Amino acid sequence: MKLYASSYGLGAEPQKLQALFPPAAAVAVVTNALDFSSDLPRRASALRREIGDLATIGLIADELDLRNYFGRKQALDEQLARYAGVWVVGGNTFILRRAMRYSGFDELLTRRARDFVYAGYSAGSCVLAPTLRGIELIDPPDEVPEGYAPEILWDGLGLLDYSIAPHFRSPHPDFARVELVVEYFIQQGVPYRALRDGDAIVVE
Repeated sequence: MKLYASSYGLGAEPQKLQALFPPAAAVAVVTNALDFSSDLPRRASALRREIGDLATIGLIADELDLRNYFGRKQALDEQLARYAGVWVVGGNTFILRRAMRYSGFDELLTRRARDFVYAGYSAGSCVLAPTLRGIELIDPPDEVPEGYAPEILWDGLGLLDYSIAPHFRSPHPDFARVELVVEYFIQQGVPYRALRDGDAIVVE
């Protein structure tokens, strides 16, 4: 599987993301990290922005709401087959992780072809790590949107062998808390990469 883990948005070199896809590829936009928000107009506006950003690099995107597939893994597998990859946006990493578990998305990722692309930013990048320990210093792990259980999942997807600290020393509202995350990773001996906004990790 190809990976593109950005700190924020498409990053400073979106052509690197574009290069992972065939021309005019279909991409699923996963916004479940924002399920804590009940501001539907704002969420709709954010979705339009994500789809528009992907269109600037020639990708044809639409939303894939994992809530529609909670307990319906086979249906999600059939839906994912329509796409060349996914674009997973930021928000609350712990909510995103639960949505991936409830829908079977995490397991289904392991069945994707080698040329399938997992791309995302902020929470969408943090969830790629082996563990989410330390991310609770940025994202509250105990937020429970409607349709979610209160359990906290601490395991990440494990598609990277290190953790990610996004928005490092960047003009982002979370920048001060990210310093605490980096301190935690260092103190606990957790392998990590700190990304400034504009940075992205590419795995081909």
